[in-house]
Amino acid sequence: MNDQIHSDGSDHEHGALGDAEYAEFMELAAEEGFDAEEVEGALDEAGHGPLPVLAVVGRPNVGKSTLVNRIIGRREAVVEDKPGVTRDRVTYEAEWAGRRFKVVDTGGWEQDVLGIDASVAAQAEYAIEAADAVVFVVDSTVGATDTDEAVVKLLRRAGKPVVLCANKVDGQSGEADATALWSLGLGEPHPVSSLHGRGTGDLLDAVLEALPEAPAQRFGTAIGGPRRIALIGRPNVGKSSLLNKVANEDRVVVNELAGTTRDPVDELIELGGITWKFIDTAGIRRRVHLQEGADYYASLRTAAAVEKAEVAVVLIDASESISVQDQRIITMAVEAGRALVIAYNKWDTLDEERRYYLEREIETELAQIAWAPRVNVSAVTGRHMEKLVPAIETALAGWETRVPTGRLNAFLGEIVASHPHPVRGGKQPRILFGTQAGTKPPRFVLFSSGFLEHGYRRFVERRLREEFGFEGTPIHISVRVREKRGRNK
Repeated sequence: MNDQIHSDGSDHEHGALGDAEYAEFMELAAEEGFDAEEVEGALDEAGHGPLPVLAVVGRPNVGKSTLVNRIIGRREAVVEDKPGVTRDRVTYEAEWAGRRFKVVDTGGWEQDVLGIDASVAAQAEYAIEAADAVVFVVDSTVGATDTDEAVVKLLRRAGKPVVLCANKVDGQSGEADATALWSLGLGEPHPVSSLHGRGTGDLLDAVLEALPEAPAQRFGTAIGGPRRIALIGRPNVGKSSLLNKVANEDRVVVNELAGTTRDPVDELIELGGITWKFIDTAGIRRRVHLQEGADYYASLRTAAAVEKAEVAVVLIDASESISVQDQRIITMAVEAGRALVIAYNKWDTLDEERRYYLEREIETELAQIAWAPRVNVSAVTGRHMEKLVPAIETALAGWETRVPTGRLNAFLGEIVASHPHPVRGGKQPRILFGTQAGTKPPRFVLFSSGFLEHGYRRFVERRLREEFGFEGTPIHISVRVREKRGRNK
């Protein structure tokens, strides 16, 4: 399994397809009337592997969220004229000049007892950690502040490529203000009005130059290196306790302090005769007077941990009802395309009634991830800890599974014959052929004669899982519809 760590899409030009398989596939596409360039584009898009990550950092109210909305082309990041605004998501996908990348929004900072400088620096640190490049946003109408200087020092230590955004330059009169930011020593300031879109094209061109085509390293330290496991979950579900239990020692301080403890981020732990690298997200705790900010802070650190990991182990407190926050964290891991294991903690404290209701909650609230391995554990007593490693290995195996194109098309043919797509508007679209363009997670591209409804795509995914396993991994399915002009009669 370990020898595949860096093989996803790097051995040849056709993603997960070998040369012979690619030639056979392109011949099939031509027979069905698909343009070769369109098919290659679909394969490239579906088989991209991990996307490079761009972090947008800066002090409060400099326009980070407005810039993020401008970059992703839609209003998703919440914009409000005060720091500490809670957002469900902190990571978005974006595209510019045909290249796709992820954007991490680091808005929502609160001023706490440590002072704004410490809060800004701590949150920026977690975002930068998982990033391949950084956009540093400065309010050009205010100029460089002491807080900006503190973030500059952090960026220099991190050694990541930085693009300097001089925001709120709404016209020619603001150009001089932007020029003054050369003093930060980060190179050319790019004058931008993220509110009106002025200068964002030039900024994004610079971003593409700073971002690698693909992340240089995401999983492990070398071929055969330790697999990376993110231990995630909402505050106080027992992440620190679980990590200490699997390590058989107190590696992480367990306390109620919000975001001030500098826990070691990575822990090498031997389990089941194998060394794993646990990426710890403990240490973020909720304070009543900073509840919004602390929740956002936790989600930012969780996003950074998930970006660095191969498997996300989501810890859920079984003694409490499954919360919206639990579901959001699971969604974050699924959308990031990571292998997934669900660990229900504090299982030893449950009575029969609570177990009954928990099972009903799982059926209703978590039905969309019924494919994820489940373990019932107790971080305090160590109950069923031996089941954690087999569950992680199962999820990794599913995450790396690939179905050969010939076998996949035989399977798709059976589906079309036994369960055709419903007739809509007098037409019945059908799947013509498909291929698995990538792994980690499995990514399929299907070519069809018409639009496939969402319900039918879900049906295809369910049948793929029944036929080929894929336990513990999300599956991405994209569909390309044959254009009428290219259709062979």
